[in-house]
Amino acid sequence: MCELFAISTKNPSTIQMSLAEFSRHGGLIAPHKDGWGIAWYESLDSKQLRLVKEAGPAASSASLLELQGQAFLTTLAISHVRRATRGGVAERNSQPFARVLGTRWHSFAHNGDLPGIEAQPNLMPNAMRPAGETDSEQAFCALLERLQALWVTDQAPTLAARVKLIDCFAAEVRRLGPANFIYSDGDALFAHADRRHQKDGSVSPPGLWRLSRHCEQGGLLQTAGLRASAAPGIAQDVVLFASVPLTDEDWLPMASGQILVARRGQLISS
Repeated sequence: MCELFAISTKNPSTIQMSLAEFSRHGGLIAPHKDGWGIAWYESLDSKQLRLVKEAGPAASSASLLELQGQAFLTTLAISHVRRATRGGVAERNSQPFARVLGTRWHSFAHNGDLPGIEAQPNLMPNAMRPAGETDSEQAFCALLERLQALWVTDQAPTLAARVKLIDCFAAEVRRLGPANFIYSDGDALFAHADRRHQKDGSVSPPGLWRLSRHCEQGGLLQTAGLRASAAPGIAQDVVLFASVPLTDEDWLPMASGQILVARRGQLISS
């Protein structure tokens, strides 16, 4: 199966070391070699998104190596490494996916299998057409079509309204198969956990893990290959989500069906 990683920080931060550790799972120490991608929001108004993705393995990508050497800043990023189960090995099928809705960029990455989603009337996208052939992108398009009713102005809908809609959507896709996904509208980061293919061969929780960190000194937060940095002297809060723990720290497993919401390095709702 694929692997997900996401980060939310209080202050603009570099995630190059986080990405370096995560990319090792893209064809080096794990078999997810059929594509990789990262989406990050460039501005504090959350309306500018950069998306880079390829069809090859992250571990040997020259583009990813160059990207890791750049000190780009962000407060919110989503990344994905792919093991193809549906849809060919192609950039259009690599994740994350991104679309514009309500004057904002929305991004989405999924880990799992959703057999039969194309036969579900409630999950059949109309205006939002997938560019590729994956069940993951169809799910994203179906989610965006539901969210259209909320994003009718330039202002973000209430968090409660968004969580309620995402929770209902997540309950539907969970009935089809493992449905771990991370979604962002630029304002908040939503992580939904479900089941996952485990090393013992079972399909069971946890499908996602999370880790929170606070650094009074700002400047640097580093743990076994993970790093987030801000301006010296500024306190930094970081929330990380990943399919598997990326360090030997005390990552917390998420329960199946649980949704956590992060904004600017803080968990604000569940």
